[in-house]
Amino acid sequence: MLTKKKFYASILFAIGIVVLINIIGNRFLLRLDFTADKAYSLSDATKKILDNLDQPVTITAYFSENLPPNVAKVRRDFKDMLTEYNDRSGGMVVYEFVNPNKDRATEQKAQQSGIRPVMINVRERDQVKQQRAYLGAVIQYGNSKEVIPFIQPGSPIEYEISSNIKKLTVKDKPKLAILQGNGEPALSSMQQLTGVLNVTNDVSTIQFSDTSGVPAKYKTLAIIAPTDSIPNKYFKYLDEFLGRGGRLLLAVNRAKANFQTRRAEPVKTGLTTWLKKYGVEIGNNLVLDAKSSNVMVRQQQGMFIMNTPVSFPYIPIVNHFADFSITKGLEQVIFPLISSVNYVGKDSTVHVTKLAFSSDKAALKQIPLTFEVGKNWSRSDFPQSKITLALALEGNFVNNTKSKIVVIGDGDFAVNGEGQQAQKLQPDNINFMVNSIDWLSDDTGLNALRTKAITSRPLKADLDDGTRTLIKYLNFLLPIFLVLIYGFFRFRIKKSLRNKIESLDYGSK
Repeated sequence: MLTKKKFYASILFAIGIVVLINIIGNRFLLRLDFTADKAYSLSDATKKILDNLDQPVTITAYFSENLPPNVAKVRRDFKDMLTEYNDRSGGMVVYEFVNPNKDRATEQKAQQSGIRPVMINVRERDQVKQQRAYLGAVIQYGNSKEVIPFIQPGSPIEYEISSNIKKLTVKDKPKLAILQGNGEPALSSMQQLTGVLNVTNDVSTIQFSDTSGVPAKYKTLAIIAPTDSIPNKYFKYLDEFLGRGGRLLLAVNRAKANFQTRRAEPVKTGLTTWLKKYGVEIGNNLVLDAKSSNVMVRQQQGMFIMNTPVSFPYIPIVNHFADFSITKGLEQVIFPLISSVNYVGKDSTVHVTKLAFSSDKAALKQIPLTFEVGKNWSRSDFPQSKITLALALEGNFVNNTKSKIVVIGDGDFAVNGEGQQAQKLQPDNINFMVNSIDWLSDDTGLNALRTKAITSRPLKADLDDGTRTLIKYLNFLLPIFLVLIYGFFRFRIKKSLRNKIESLDYGSK
């Protein structure tokens, strides 16, 4: 029988356990991360950066308070991540949170530090008003500092912090050369790409000549979308580069489009022939995919001529990727006029990873070809599945020296263009190219963090309406149904027990 003394003792014991857990929690950081990509756990790359700190890193986080829940979550996630950094570094990473909205002087200091405000909608008393909000940070190491002006909700927080700490602490960035002189796009037409590359690489351009190849200071060479033929004598420079352990990225166009004539003509650079001796084959084709982008076509509708979006399978939207550091976390990449890439070599010492694939409804068309714009495409037009679009290779290609190569069957996917023709590319187009270069240049694994973020997981777009509706109602009704079943069985068990007690004959006294 539970006496009053035992009852109070139990209450005190429970309170003692809660207090003890809180004391232990404050003294020793313990978190369990059940997210699929360990979004709340520090990676080995970050741990390596923190282990090499020789003086403190100070992070001043300028975050507004009293924000809507979806925005306030960024502040909580950022603070939780900084707690991990502080604990892992043994106190070498220190941080403080400042609310710039508390007074004008603090707000001016945040803006002078490079933190830019954004306007967000806040609902108060059934009214929506705009509020100036700050979600940024300043990272200082010695006399140097880096600024994160704005942390987008859902962005890879660990990459933002670790890449900036590395940028401050690294003494020598990997040197990246981008080849020019063979019809490649200029750096000015790849603004998004070079802007991200400059964070962790020392980027410059080179040109081959009759007397010089790739200077010895460069670890990685990127050849992106050349259009002119490369003289055969220059390919020996690529062999020499691989022979000393250099890393090579090749993003090669097999076709050049003329949308006025609606023709795709072959591009002959010599790279495809050179690659064959290393077992890599870029097909003389274009990949068509049922999951593709649209193009605007002028069509007659009654008395009017209107621009109408039509499906264009020659611009695949790719969302099938390998579970690999280059492609981990990518959602989708748009490839204009991409060709198939395959490894046909016999060298068992070369490790090959297929990076990106078409959908289950795809096809190959040989170059040259005429574009079929406005065609009513059917399932029979896409008889192939999971066509390989990019490869990563590791092995001893020349002189028994270990090296790496990435080959992509398109180079224009990371090119913005020049002047008024420039277009803003979606982030994963840039992420795919930058991840590839960082995998070649940086062996720490930091590139994998660029796409490590909390992202929404919508239903697949290729599900039919009936399946989508079924899943939606299952998500809504199944928990209710399970609670009702539990309640029913609990009721039956208690009723059975009550009936059993009532049926007992205790006898007369």
